[in-house]
Amino acid sequence: MKKDLIYRKQYLEKVRPFIGKKLIKVFTGQRRVGKSYLLFQIMQELKTADSQVSIIYVNKEDLAFSQLKTAQELLAYVQENKKSGVKNYIFIDEIQEISGFEQALRSLLLDDELDLYCTGSNAHLLSRDIAGALSGRAIEINVHSLSYFEFLQFMQLDDSDKSLSLFLKYGGLPYLKDLPLQDNIVFEYLRNIYSTIAVRDIVNRYALRNVGFLEQLTQFLASNIGNLFSAKKISDFLKSQRISTNSTQVQNYAEYLANAFLIHKVPRYDIEGKRIFEIGEKYYFEDLGLRNALIGYRVQDRGKLLENCIFNHLQIAGFDVKIGGLGTQEIDFVAEKNGERIYVQAALTINDEKTLEREFGNLLKIQDNYPKYVVTMDEFNGNSFDGVMCLSLRQFLAYLDNYE
Repeated sequence: MKKDLIYRKQYLEKVRPFIGKKLIKVFTGQRRVGKSYLLFQIMQELKTADSQVSIIYVNKEDLAFSQLKTAQELLAYVQENKKSGVKNYIFIDEIQEISGFEQALRSLLLDDELDLYCTGSNAHLLSRDIAGALSGRAIEINVHSLSYFEFLQFMQLDDSDKSLSLFLKYGGLPYLKDLPLQDNIVFEYLRNIYSTIAVRDIVNRYALRNVGFLEQLTQFLASNIGNLFSAKKISDFLKSQRISTNSTQVQNYAEYLANAFLIHKVPRYDIEGKRIFEIGEKYYFEDLGLRNALIGYRVQDRGKLLENCIFNHLQIAGFDVKIGGLGTQEIDFVAEKNGERIYVQAALTINDEKTLEREFGNLLKIQDNYPKYVVTMDEFNGNSFDGVMCLSLRQFLAYLDNYE
């Protein structure tokens, strides 16, 4: 068992009601966001409740389990190692590395003495099986990089502008707590993580030949956070830079990046028509540190990092997030949760009149009474503007951290 575990309460609270239930608990998310450690934390809770509890742990990143390659081999291994007459808790790390894993899980679920948990780092593969072959038999818990307040806890920092700057620069991969927070060390670590994701979860899995284009597309998306695009627009721009491509290739490669949880594709929502636009979306990175490791941490990108940070934390708080379209105007985020909705505009600063009129004015055109926020890097403590709240990024993150 791992020692000195830092517990991530929101994920443990999500899984606890299903412990011991006849459902497969699937933790999904980008590599190195801490899925394995959540399994260790569940194991620790089980061992604390019963020191003799039967636990079987399979880690497909460990060479010790390299012989388990197929559903049949996994099934045989579990049946061989389980204890009869008691509940056995089965934990499988990186389940997508086992061919036909969904068949093994369905078969194992038939055994009343088994309680199943697994992690995976491929959204398409796992979502397809959870919705299809495992439909009604599994729950999916998506694990994200550390939130800002988790980052403070892991790094033992106080909430301050300096700490927020470190978070926006280095992101929230949990292993950062074991590294000196220095650019050369952190970014070298993050570039290696990106290489692992690109090679293992994208290039090898999809047998890609044009690895150079994958790199170019990733860097393009990193440079254009918050810009509204379609696959055709991206293709046309890359062609203008003498990068040979077409809209189908752009669409496919962007999907591969999203399947590896490296980026998130966010659709555009017509607020008045209450429908999803067929074209036009934005892309955000799961982890800001990985994004900065790819193209650098630049002062001119502060507005993009602000917007990406807001998106990430809306997701962490459990919101379904879309880009808002209101006629010719844009609302940065339309976020829904439990039948409620909030609207959010990101503005690096609101010190000039034009920015104030644009950001607040767009929100004021929305004809409903849901809460509306302008989030800025400026510190502001005062009244709302015609009912629209203005919050600094730190204030808004604190609000989301306490949102029920």
